[in-house]
Amino acid sequence: MKIKFLLVLTSLFFFLSACSKDDSEVADTLETPVANPAKDVNDGGFKAKWNYVSNSKSYLLDVSTSENFATLIPNYNSKEVTDLNEVVVGLTGGTQYYYRVRAKNETQISDYSNVISVVTTGSSNIPEDPTFLKVKANKLTNPFFIGMAIKASQLTSGSPYDIILKNEFSSISAEYEMKMDQISTASGVYNWTVADKIVAYGNANGINVHGHALVWHNSVPQWLKDFSGTDAEFKAEVKKYITALVTHYAGKVKSWDVVNEAVDDNGGTMRNTIFLQRMGANYVKDCFQWAKDAAIAAGDNTLLLFYNDYATSTNIPKQDKVFSIVDDLKASNLIDGIGFQMHNTYLSPTKAQIETDLNKAVAKGLKIHVSELDIQVNQSNDISTFTNERRLAQKEKYKEIVKIYNALPAANKYALTVWGMKDNESWIPFSTELNHPGNDWPLLYDSNFAIKSSHTGFLEGLD
Repeated sequence: MKIKFLLVLTSLFFFLSACSKDDSEVADTLETPVANPAKDVNDGGFKAKWNYVSNSKSYLLDVSTSENFATLIPNYNSKEVTDLNEVVVGLTGGTQYYYRVRAKNETQISDYSNVISVVTTGSSNIPEDPTFLKVKANKLTNPFFIGMAIKASQLTSGSPYDIILKNEFSSISAEYEMKMDQISTASGVYNWTVADKIVAYGNANGINVHGHALVWHNSVPQWLKDFSGTDAEFKAEVKKYITALVTHYAGKVKSWDVVNEAVDDNGGTMRNTIFLQRMGANYVKDCFQWAKDAAIAAGDNTLLLFYNDYATSTNIPKQDKVFSIVDDLKASNLIDGIGFQMHNTYLSPTKAQIETDLNKAVAKGLKIHVSELDIQVNQSNDISTFTNERRLAQKEKYKEIVKIYNALPAANKYALTVWGMKDNESWIPFSTELNHPGNDWPLLYDSNFAIKSSHTGFLEGLD
């Protein structure tokens, strides 16, 4: 009986030791939680949310007014929470906050989650800063162009567009009217009327003119799509067009997007365009060479040549492919900069993703053009009106992007261009290209030309 009792005790000891060891191993390997965007945002707080972590018994929530959590909000310094959400209260309206969480199992604590940014709602009657964008930018130690995408029809003297452009912006890009299918009507035949109006407006008013774009797969004129000549003859037609355009605007257009969106969204490969099919894998390099040769022949030795594309901050295979093209162009001394379109949302890309993307261009000694900036607030079609919460979130995202750009080395800054003037005229709502589900308010001015909080955020980013 005594032996049996000892055997039972021994078995129990090993069982408890094993359990203790298993618990310790589980606790040691707590996964890092994933924080989700805040819900139920109001003037005085919000609901912080996060995903479940296996084996955690509670979560530690931090809330701060600084992204580095240098100062924590009272009662939200590692606040222990047993649920997967917490209603944060007692905050100030119209203020930027950040939150993060850690998983906990007794004495074991995980790493910090991702950081979530949230802006509490506040009075919509707070006046916006009326300072002109280019005035503030020109006071910077290292100023850069503040750009706007425009249409020729907006350039009537004395119109609201004209007044805002002259007051606020130091650079313009044609939204569509300087693309190939707008200018090239047949082989060697060009309609310069509209493009000339845009360029003349910029030159007459001391506004930089950025050319957009020499080659883009969505702006191929019908005569070139139907071209029945050989591939070599097709290539010669593209060279003729690029040479004509660069020559015609030599000394008047200071920079060109030579090739636009040549990289596919899937797998980091070249987009299967008519230019790739008929001109071969080196067509991008050929276009840059022809643009450079035309500028030199026209006596324009200062023309800047850019490659322009979108979604490179979040699509890493695409980012890698873009930079491989850029590396090849730079090795041949054919490229001056990269255009990062940044048709972003108020949630994405993150600050870190944008910085990583732009810093790759900095490391290569290239100029950076944030070339087509707008910020969607209704990408999920979950609001029917422009809410105060989204207004403030958009303001902070504009501020974030401008601050990132403003912090770049002087040699790498060229221009920051907003893609359109008024919300109701943006290309984004109901866009078939974006498959946008509904209305949106992505720009700096509302439908009545009134400045929005996004404009104030832009200005604050210049601080």
